[in-house]
Amino acid sequence: MENQSTTPTIPCNRRLHIVLTILVVFLIFGAIAYRTCYQSMEAEHHVRYVGIMTVTSEKIANMIRSMEMNAMNEFDEVEKHLDSPESVIAALQSKTSLNPKVRGYFAAFEPNYFPQKGQWFEPYVHHIDSSAFEVRDVGSANHNYHKSEWYIRAKKSKDSFWSDPYYYNDGTAISGHYTTFVKPVFNEKGQLACVCGADMTFEWLAKELQIINEQIKNGALINRYVRDTEFYTVIINNSDGSCIVSPEGKDVAFTKEYLKREMEEENKGTINMDIDGVPSTVYYGPIDRVDWTVAVVVPQHVYKPLLNLTVILLVIGLLGIIVVWYLCRK
Repeated sequence: MENQSTTPTIPCNRRLHIVLTILVVFLIFGAIAYRTCYQSMEAEHHVRYVGIMTVTSEKIANMIRSMEMNAMNEFDEVEKHLDSPESVIAALQSKTSLNPKVRGYFAAFEPNYFPQKGQWFEPYVHHIDSSAFEVRDVGSANHNYHKSEWYIRAKKSKDSFWSDPYYYNDGTAISGHYTTFVKPVFNEKGQLACVCGADMTFEWLAKELQIINEQIKNGALINRYVRDTEFYTVIINNSDGSCIVSPEGKDVAFTKEYLKREMEEENKGTINMDIDGVPSTVYYGPIDRVDWTVAVVVPQHVYKPLLNLTVILLVIGLLGIIVVWYLCRK
């Protein structure tokens, strides 16, 4: 009899066990790999955006510090020239052109400090454009600055500070959203003569914030290693959680009470929340010298590339299992 050679075959139940074993091992490996990659990406994102938030906060604080120094020089000049209304105006004009970042300087005097000027005398030297400026007396019964929050606070504190954000409207080109660096000025007798102020518009601050964001996004490290740069930065008023500066079309408001408390206590942190219907992670921290918080808003879909990679690995794994099944049948 001729010897008949036979090819060994794998029983059906063993084939099933092999395929199931491979499937379980693959799923376990995939879950571990996904979790590891997710945690690594999350840690890298946290470090990156906390760094961006810190850099932005420092840049804004430096700008504010520079404006304060220029304003103090202006206020010192006013303090040296309290002998007449004309000398005060000349003092305000003397350094206005040196700081184009400031919208205007003013000196709001106590009632009848200069009898010929009456109850309200508030000369205001403000920029018309980058090179020209004009002088106006904005004090009047319609603008009774003696009842303004910043004036009352300056008289009580006897120290300099940044005012809360406010909207000024007198129907002219200087109407707008402002914050003001305020300092009370005293005469040689130690009496309050006036409250001086340097105005900064939030329109200007929004442009500066945009420049900072573009510098960060175009930086060497971001350009070289990072593809998802869909973050944007806003500035929050700590007193009520409202957004005072943000990119156009990005209306960000923090209404959660515990977040307001964090800001009032000048803490750093992160929070997940929906902004305009988009799930986002917010990295926030205080800005030195002002009662504001800078917040970097990052849409959570920046993790989408990781999810796409997971789907690709699963598809490749399933194809591999089908090949194993086919070979087992052969």
